[in-house]
Amino acid sequence: MDIKLLITFLIGFLIVALAANEIAKVFQKIKFPLITGLIITGIIAGSSVLNFINPKALKELSFLNEMALAIIAFSAGSELYLDELRSRIKSIKWMTIGQLVITFAMSSIVIYLVADRIPFMANMPSTHKIAVAVLFATIFVARSPSSAIAVINEMRANGPFTKTVMGVTVVKDVLVIILFAISLSIAKALINDEAINLLFFIILLLELITSFGLGFLLGKLLQVPFLTKFDIKLKGFIILFMGYGIYLFSHFIRIKSEELFSHEFALEPLLICIIGSFVLTNYSKHRIEFSKTLKEISPIIYIVFFTLTGASLSIQTLMSVFGIAVAFFFLRLVTMFFGGIFGVYAANDFKKYALIAWMPYLTQAGVALGLATIISEEFPIWGHQFEAIIIAIIVINQLVGPPLFKWALNFVKESHLRARSPKFKTKQDAIIFGLENQSIALAQQLQKNKWNVRIINTEEKSRNNIENIEITDLKIISLAALKKLKLDPSATIILMLSDDDNYKLAELIYENIGTKDVIVRLNERAKFEKFHKLGVLIIEPATAMVSLLDHFVRSPSATSLLMGMDEGQDTIDIEVSNQDIHGMRLRELRLPSDILVLSVKRKGQLIVSHGYTRLRLEDIITMVGSATSLDELKFKFEK
Repeated sequence: MDIKLLITFLIGFLIVALAANEIAKVFQKIKFPLITGLIITGIIAGSSVLNFINPKALKELSFLNEMALAIIAFSAGSELYLDELRSRIKSIKWMTIGQLVITFAMSSIVIYLVADRIPFMANMPSTHKIAVAVLFATIFVARSPSSAIAVINEMRANGPFTKTVMGVTVVKDVLVIILFAISLSIAKALINDEAINLLFFIILLLELITSFGLGFLLGKLLQVPFLTKFDIKLKGFIILFMGYGIYLFSHFIRIKSEELFSHEFALEPLLICIIGSFVLTNYSKHRIEFSKTLKEISPIIYIVFFTLTGASLSIQTLMSVFGIAVAFFFLRLVTMFFGGIFGVYAANDFKKYALIAWMPYLTQAGVALGLATIISEEFPIWGHQFEAIIIAIIVINQLVGPPLFKWALNFVKESHLRARSPKFKTKQDAIIFGLENQSIALAQQLQKNKWNVRIINTEEKSRNNIENIEITDLKIISLAALKKLKLDPSATIILMLSDDDNYKLAELIYENIGTKDVIVRLNERAKFEKFHKLGVLIIEPATAMVSLLDHFVRSPSATSLLMGMDEGQDTIDIEVSNQDIHGMRLRELRLPSDILVLSVKRKGQLIVSHGYTRLRLEDIITMVGSATSLDELKFKFEK
């Protein structure tokens, strides 16, 4: 290998990959999947359009593909955590069997029967058609764990249907790689006209056993970086090269076995990597750190892999097979539909799942594309057309799959999305949960600033010496009880109970009332993350006082101003709901001379504001000034 030429290719590809990443973000804005943008950018940069990445460069950069495939296999194996699957093991087992066996068998048969209508298969002998049909069917089984997790997190889904989906998704990706290793060996034997006899199956069994053994050993070796205090990026770098080392070792074994025995002993690197990841995830204490490390390096890996895959494609080939890809997409959909029905009835699950059980398994990504890439390299005569069909199917699946999965989660009522909140805050109302000295003091302070305040009492506490504050009793925390309180979605809610009670309330408010401003007083720092996921504002008393003192030391004047300690001065957040203000620049507002604009927040993000900043409906403006002037401004910005 010419090192100077390799460096040139690497630098050129780096420039294309950076461009692909930015272009892919544009695709995301118009609701296309990220991988679509990466693949299309790769196609444009490839030999069929601009020729920035020519065939020679692709050959020299093939090691990047192998590194990426190792990380994809590690990611798939890391999702197979047995402790999280045990509660739904029966449903997972039968749904996996239904989706795997029925999809594989039906797809193989149908593709073989219609082979004469597929240009690159039409003139093949029957044995070759069987081989190609089996390879197509194997990839049809593959699913995308990352896509499933993304949808589940977005929908905050939880329940028996969701647990079954997650279990089946990760189990299928492990099984599909085993199935692929078997199918690829059989396909190579059929296409090379080798004898498929008892010796063939003995060698195949030895290859699989050796791959499993090496995978177990790799699982132990993968733990070594996590015994050190290396930076997470350095650990990711080590894992990347350990995965690539498996590919180098498998290449070495294939070459040496061919030299010594005139027969390739084919280890399956993807299988070794996925078993290694599974062993680390389930039989070590480094599962969480391993998962974080993979998430840290995966975005870069995916950019490299999908861009290179696109560059290897011919746009003419892709267009010529697109019609076949659409037909195969519907074939896969139909086989998964029947597989879903079988899985539901065999596991004796809820019958309402039967007709929608296929929807969560449609999306495909890294694993399916990785397998297609391997086939393209193994069978160069027709492999590129095969790969083009798979890529087109994956793109369609990426567009159709996630919306169907979301619809299915809503149908079985396992999604927990935020309830719709009012577009604009209509009045200054505050509702405080918890009757104690701090909540009473807060209520009195808010009343001084002309807020309507109500305290919700969840315990039998004395109400002596509490004047001019409305107090309502709440005996049990439930949705029915909250509805009786008639909470206004535009009010600000402050939760000052125990962390467990605060979380119950925050979740009920999030899903059923849609209040935008929920403030929680946190008691235990360890519970910060689960409150943060609900989008609440969190006050942690243990650190709040230190932070406040720090600001008083460093910026006493500013802190006094923001705390409202300067006589006659106050701060306020005003939401723009007046259509007449929409589109105006800050400098055009004619604010009173004693008013200062501190910040403008738009869709949850602070923006750098100046005189030429144009305001938009729903912008939140933070202002400081005299109480009189601030009161006058409310009427100007609100409806």
